[in-house]
Amino acid sequence: MFPRLLRFLSAALFGALWLVPAVRAQDSIKLGHYGAFTGKDGAFGSAARKGVILAVEEVNAAGGVLGRPLELFSEDNQSKQGESATIVKKFIARDKVVAVLGGNASTNSLEAAPICQNARVPMIAISSTNPRVTEMGDYIFRVCFIDPFQGAVLAKFAHGRLGARRVAILTSVSNPYAVGLSNVFRKQFTAAAGEIVAEQRYAEGDKDFRAQLTAIKAAGPDAIFASGYYTEGALICKQARDLGISAIIFGGDGWEAPELITLGGAAVEGTYYSAHYSKDSPAPEVVNFIKKFRTRWNGETPDGISANGYDAVLLFVAALRRAGTTETVRLREALAATKDFAGVTGRITIDAQRNAAKPAVILTVKDGRFQFVESVAP
Repeated sequence: MFPRLLRFLSAALFGALWLVPAVRAQDSIKLGHYGAFTGKDGAFGSAARKGVILAVEEVNAAGGVLGRPLELFSEDNQSKQGESATIVKKFIARDKVVAVLGGNASTNSLEAAPICQNARVPMIAISSTNPRVTEMGDYIFRVCFIDPFQGAVLAKFAHGRLGARRVAILTSVSNPYAVGLSNVFRKQFTAAAGEIVAEQRYAEGDKDFRAQLTAIKAAGPDAIFASGYYTEGALICKQARDLGISAIIFGGDGWEAPELITLGGAAVEGTYYSAHYSKDSPAPEVVNFIKKFRTRWNGETPDGISANGYDAVLLFVAALRRAGTTETVRLREALAATKDFAGVTGRITIDAQRNAAKPAVILTVKDGRFQFVESVAP
């Protein structure tokens, strides 16, 4: 009798221990986030990461979603090519995430998107504006506007608000984001009877732009459109002013980083760029977000990339609640059905191409600060 009871208890105990990992695996909903947290593009990734962390912490403090906490897996691609693909493979195969957030640079998202699509794991790009990102498949989404919209906004702004008729374009040809944005701007600006008087190119990571700027100066533009990222943008502004170029210089959302001012100093005064939101907005969503962000991150004021990261998490959570499950097919369907989501960066509707229909804003650098100029709706 006793040996039989012992065998029964042992079997029961073994069964209970065998079930523990399965129970624990169901305790959390796993979410992956990759980005450039260090390296050349580190300002983008670290800004997004702060917004993502803030949103995850808020969701968990309110009881989680579907009765379960979110568990965030974050990985740094170190601003290196190829790393985003490696990270996302690990997220899916080892960490068993139900969705992926990232990246910031379109180059990173273009690496990761095919992997998520093949695995049927939804990916939400935070600030990758190149149209090709969501063209990778029906599991790929974004919370930012796309370059055709941004390029049209910038062309209209240059021609109308700035009164520019002769514009030079300076493009990072190794960056799909910059190439795509320049292409759209060129088409839209010339359609408005503007003239592109010079086009110059550089490679990502270049530090000397004097040869290109000298050629641009000779063309006598009213304004210069530098379509790359903030690091090169700041250097371009400094070297342009050193060469005596007084034309207005402007860029896209790739300029969205405090480092633009840190690196560019007085040379970026009076420059403009398109962005995802303005900290000066009186909208309750913006005011509350900034207050919470400053409390969480030692008084730091969030930029548009942080706001996009925050919106990406909460849009995912809203879809998860509507789906009622972490099953990825139903989660994908819920994401695709997103309409009029009240985000910090504006009301977001996911269109048929899984892009976010939302406003853009134009910011300027004045007195060493980013200041709101105007907002443009889709």
